[in-house]
Amino acid sequence: MEASTDIDRLLEIMAALRQPQTGCPWDIVQTFETIKPYTIEEAYEVADAIERKDPDDLCEELGDLLLQVVFHARIAEEEGLFSFGDVVEAITRKMIRRHPHVFARSDADTPDAVKAQWDKIKQDEKAERLARRAARGSAADPDTGYLGSVQRSFPALTEALKLQERAAKVGFDWSEAAPILDKIEEEIGELREALAENRPDKVKDELGDLIFALVNIGRHVGAEPEQALRGTNTKFRNRFSYIETSLHASGETLEAASLERMEELWQAAKGIQRQIG
Repeated sequence: MEASTDIDRLLEIMAALRQPQTGCPWDIVQTFETIKPYTIEEAYEVADAIERKDPDDLCEELGDLLLQVVFHARIAEEEGLFSFGDVVEAITRKMIRRHPHVFARSDADTPDAVKAQWDKIKQDEKAERLARRAARGSAADPDTGYLGSVQRSFPALTEALKLQERAAKVGFDWSEAAPILDKIEEEIGELREALAENRPDKVKDELGDLIFALVNIGRHVGAEPEQALRGTNTKFRNRFSYIETSLHASGETLEAASLERMEELWQAAKGIQRQIG
């Protein structure tokens, strides 16, 4: 079997990997649940390739993510649930329906109008989905209220951001950024109290409140929290790498270096980064 630009070849490969008698022992035993972590990981690796502006890696990582879609679809087809073709049909139908300003007559001719139209169509689709589930006798979604459209499966930072954005649409929001700083100070005080009381459960709760408030300030000033944190993670990687490299160059090791020595090099790394800009 040879590589191909045709999606059918990828479907054939996955079918061969899942074939009970002649397939791959690892692939054969996988389920939706066991490959779910890989699906999430591949999505993050796509994001990482974009962050690094590496088109070669982006091409490869998009392929890995596509494989995850094909893998899930194959398992579903084997269980008689749906096929890859059904997945493609569902998304094409959705995109056509959600873009009447492109594929049909619509008055939405500005970005804001398109967004409002998109949200309305999504709500209609959700109502139809719930109706179909009710007709099949399936249990309704546990979150059917106003915030029900925010998926619990999102990473926590993303879920917090989307919950806040959703609540803001009905006016449940700060009018400006400044008061949120006061809220952050309040949450820091409550976290200090929990730490002083040595109550792990309360510390966890207060830490969550503080992070939620930090997400809120990021939203108000236009700093997307996930990307802001990724930027800080990159800075941390670079500065720690400088510490490691500098220690190695002077015949020292991370394990043997004192905290004071590492802090000295950390500050040097910060100075270099500032000069670079």
